[in-house]
Amino acid sequence: MQRKTLKLLVMIILAALVIAYPTLNLGQYLSLTHLKTQQGAFQGYYQEHQFATLSAYFLIYVIATSLSLPGAAVLTLAGGALFGLTTGLIIVSFASTLGATLAFLVARFLLRDSIQAKFGGRLKAINEGIEREGAFYLFTLRLVPILPFFVINLAMGLTSMRMLTFYWVSQVGMLLGTAVYVNAGTQLAHIESLSGILSPRIIASFSLLGMFPLVARKLTDLVKMRRTLSKWPRPKTFDYNIIVIGAGSGGLVSAYIAAAVKAKVVLIEKHEMGGDCLNTGCVPSKALIKAAKAVAMTHRARELGFKSLTVEFDFAEVMARVQRVIKTVAPHDSVDRYTSLGVECIKGEARILTPYEVEVNGRRLTARNIIVATGGAPIVPRIEGLDRTAYLTSDTIWNLRTQPKRLLVLGAGPIGCELAQAFQRLGSSVTIVDMAPTILGREDPDVSQLITETFKHEGIKLVTGAKAKRFLPASAGGTLVVDTPSGDQTIEFDAVLIALGRGARVKGFGLEELGVKLEPSGTIGHDEFLRTNIPNIYCVGDVAGPYQFTHFAAHQAWYAAVNALFSPFKSFKTDYRVIPRVTFTDPEVASVGLTEREANEKGIAFEITKYQVDDLDRAIAEGEAHGFVKVLTVPGKDKILGATIVGAHAGDYFVEFVSAMKHGFGLNKILGTIHAYPTFAEANKYAAGVWKKAHAPKRALAYLEKFHHWRRSN
Repeated sequence: MQRKTLKLLVMIILAALVIAYPTLNLGQYLSLTHLKTQQGAFQGYYQEHQFATLSAYFLIYVIATSLSLPGAAVLTLAGGALFGLTTGLIIVSFASTLGATLAFLVARFLLRDSIQAKFGGRLKAINEGIEREGAFYLFTLRLVPILPFFVINLAMGLTSMRMLTFYWVSQVGMLLGTAVYVNAGTQLAHIESLSGILSPRIIASFSLLGMFPLVARKLTDLVKMRRTLSKWPRPKTFDYNIIVIGAGSGGLVSAYIAAAVKAKVVLIEKHEMGGDCLNTGCVPSKALIKAAKAVAMTHRARELGFKSLTVEFDFAEVMARVQRVIKTVAPHDSVDRYTSLGVECIKGEARILTPYEVEVNGRRLTARNIIVATGGAPIVPRIEGLDRTAYLTSDTIWNLRTQPKRLLVLGAGPIGCELAQAFQRLGSSVTIVDMAPTILGREDPDVSQLITETFKHEGIKLVTGAKAKRFLPASAGGTLVVDTPSGDQTIEFDAVLIALGRGARVKGFGLEELGVKLEPSGTIGHDEFLRTNIPNIYCVGDVAGPYQFTHFAAHQAWYAAVNALFSPFKSFKTDYRVIPRVTFTDPEVASVGLTEREANEKGIAFEITKYQVDDLDRAIAEGEAHGFVKVLTVPGKDKILGATIVGAHAGDYFVEFVSAMKHGFGLNKILGTIHAYPTFAEANKYAAGVWKKAHAPKRALAYLEKFHHWRRSN
């Protein structure tokens, strides 16, 4: 018998039984009044036919529970009235657990596959939690008789909980509640109503009992923490509440939060305040991209109505401006500013000696908690000959003052693509090499295709699906031999930029000696509170992952600082639900939530709405009529699962979708919001309009058409 046929048969049987219950008025036999009037007859029959009565009672109880029919409480009372406390408790305990397990299995068989297929992405966290601590939570729910047990049975059937786990936890967890009812059944003559059995005092007692596992867990966590930390001597007093190592985005925000709530905090940085973002990442790259875009605009003179435009520049002066921009922004992250905020700043190389003690410049500092925010460093691969080649990275490229005529970029991710386009526009001949079949491989194919076409139009050479085999160094520049599908290819260059991503800085300052665990990716292992396996050492930013964004590090920093300061009294799980990202190529690529590729990989159902920016008035006026807005929504609904914008200023106006996902409003609300004209942000509204048109109520519109026709005729 096929699974679908069996499901249909089970549903028919269940429907028939459920319909029969009110139709045949079976509920009258499971009422307190009927039980009290028939108690004598039941007991007389039980005395003469004990086994048959026990068997029939057991079967009826299992059926009623498995079908989630009302009357389980009366049946439990009957067990106490007929069989006494001991026998009644045993038979009711096993019958109720068996019935609950059958209800669990029926819900799993009929509904779990469809529920998981439709809501798999949103249920992932629940399933992971059930796998880790499902027994604990089920036990707590069973102890507290506020949530109906039949709801628990059905809900758990939709999760990944194992049947045996569900059975034994239910058997143990329901025992006390069952005992209360069975014991009440032995005094049936004195019971006037079911509500009288669970008095407010009993409910409160059960609730307190239900809290016991939570309290026990907290105590267990404290014991584990103390046991872990018992290896190291704990100071009687501490110099600081928090020591923060690393003054990049994550470290700066951590220190700022701690100082804002009047904690004593010290921030240690061995290089420059502001970290990679200010000194070698976000700030200098955007300054260079702006200069390159100015040059690119001269190449579009005729498109903008000019006969010609020319620009003269000195590459060294462009790079000097980049440094001036860094210096202009630097006061935002400076020692003076953070000192004025109440943060003690120390320049030096920190070394963690114990979970409580950090050494810097010969000083030993103590604190209750340590936050590691040491950032990342460019990944340099092991390729033959690279160690004899004067290569550049995203950290060192800012030292250039002579522009390379031929620049080879190894890596087609965001860093590689941004810098490749900037150097090409400034006059270098740029070649990008990557193992992936497309550039910006994390993005959807239509995104990658549009950027690919732009790069080729601007003259950037793309060598994708190619593996770098060896470098052949020369006195100036060199040659790279790459393995391509069509055979070996050589690429000559004057300078090579290694842009293969960044790895976490986790070595050389004491983590290994303490035994802090690392993930296979090289980041520091941590829980949802950003605690490492040593519970008073936290991590944020690139060392924590999973994303390497400045704004993501700042987001984590709030959680790490607050959890470090207020644990164990209050802790917050880090919220990763809405994480935006922008790649600053031209056109820009801005994304939030799921991409089409990710939704397909995770098996999440979605609809796509797409609006082409070449139809947008502001884009046409500025000569930027290229790109699109793509929104993923729940099928048939306007709830946003993800959004991607490719186009000019995409990183500025996609924030509307970020807000929508964060605060739970959909495309209808965006469509109903007035957007100033003419702006790029109107693209969001037009995308919402495309969705609305696709979901127009056709039947209602047909009736309206008839209505208007009637009004014209009368």
